[in-house]
Amino acid sequence: MDTKQTLINRQEKLRAIAYSMDLLILELYFWCPYFTFRIGGAIPDNPYKYPGMIHSSTGIALVLPGYQIFTTYQGSYDS
Repeated sequence: MDTKQTLINRQEKLRAIAYSMDLLILELYFWCPYFTFRIGGAIPDNPYKYPGMIHSSTGIALVLPGYQIFTTYQGSYDS
């Protein structure tokens, strides 16, 4: 069972993925309930806390040059 800190860490990882996807930073992303996987991307600057969030437990996304994004996530990044 997840502890509170584990849940917060997962939310921050999903927030970083949403941040990179929103900025269309070249990257490959995969997320599921147990882990996240990223190649590339960026982490939001501290102390600024990016307000967007992924509201899906599982997904994959690929951002390519030329502002092309392919993703299974169809929701909003709004918190």
